[in-house]
Amino acid sequence: MDLKVQKRLAAQVMKCSEKRVWLDESKLEEIKEAITKTDIRALVSKGVIQIGHTKSKSKGRSRKRQIQKKKGKRKGHGSRKGKKTARSPKKRNWINIIRAQRKLLNRLKEKNKIDNKTFRDLYKKCKGGFFRSVRHIKVYLEERNLIKNETRKI
Repeated sequence: MDLKVQKRLAAQVMKCSEKRVWLDESKLEEIKEAITKTDIRALVSKGVIQIGHTKSKSKGRSRKRQIQKKKGKRKGHGSRKGKKTARSPKKRNWINIIRAQRKLLNRLKEKNKIDNKTFRDLYKKCKGGFFRSVRHIKVYLEERNLIKNETRKI
């Protein structure tokens, strides 16, 4: 049974796409007899012809991607836009490095592993950018034997 004309008319009446027009399977004879827009309007009011739901995009894949991003994934070279310094500014990077270095020096001073003179010297070297990292400070201290070894009394 060809109902192309009825679908087209129904789409015009309901101001939607032909794809969204739904026809009641049990009332096909009644629909076939409807040849004018007035007939179609009557069928729409009866509920024989209805508008179907719009097909929307699924957010499932998007949600999955967001979960991965929360875990810190999907941050490779292909996903990056902007320079290294744009993504995390030089100043922020410097702050993170210097805070870690100063924290190490303060811990060593509190535990009396280094004396005050050594602490001051190392602190100034940190400020001047002499050390690349916390590991670099540790290597520097070991090479110059600046860490005090505690001797246990029996």
